[in-house]
Amino acid sequence: MRSILFLLIFGLTGVGILVGLGTWQVQRLSWKQAILAEIETRIAADPVSLPAGIDPARDKYLPVRVSGEIEPGELHVLVSVKQVGAGYRVIAPLLTGDGRRILLDRGFVAASRKADPRRTGPVTVIGNLHWPDDRTGSTPENDVAGNIWFARDIAQMAEALDSLPVLLISREEVPAEPSVRPLPVDTVGIANDHLQYAVTWYSLALIWAGMTAYFLWRGRARSESRGT
Repeated sequence: MRSILFLLIFGLTGVGILVGLGTWQVQRLSWKQAILAEIETRIAADPVSLPAGIDPARDKYLPVRVSGEIEPGELHVLVSVKQVGAGYRVIAPLLTGDGRRILLDRGFVAASRKADPRRTGPVTVIGNLHWPDDRTGSTPENDVAGNIWFARDIAQMAEALDSLPVLLISREEVPAEPSVRPLPVDTVGIANDHLQYAVTWYSLALIWAGMTAYFLWRGRARSESRGT
């Protein structure tokens, strides 16, 4: 009886802990979905003028409309687009009407179009300010000399193009540059694995409960066989 009682307590405790972890992940899922909804609403809001004082924490995802001039010189960030393949993000210097030079992420070009000339000069850009975190532990260092970038390191790109550390990701250029496919800001790249974690914890709880029931049944069967 003591062994059966121990198995029962051990099993129920384990199930309780695993169910609790699963429930916590469900709560985290609701929290993350609310954040993503807020970000999506902010991204899609009506564009405003570029703020006089730009704050990365306050102005992340801020939709803006900027008129100015795309200057010569661009950086190429290696990227892959689904159903298209490998290519590059084109990062160009944008001199705004008030004399500030910022970074402009114009969008995607295929690898074969990397060296093609692209329109510069007067432009109006509608897009979102962003400070992306592309770098992971396995991301190579940027080849600045060869102009092949593996991450959008804002400070490093700003130094290379003599601009402010501000990145505007284009949603639309007027006039348009037909050779560049805009890659607007969205929430697709923001991790939200809480549902998978919840399913994993609940599955483990179910397995734990099944194993507990099995060991209880086997222990009871042994006790009964000894009694006979």
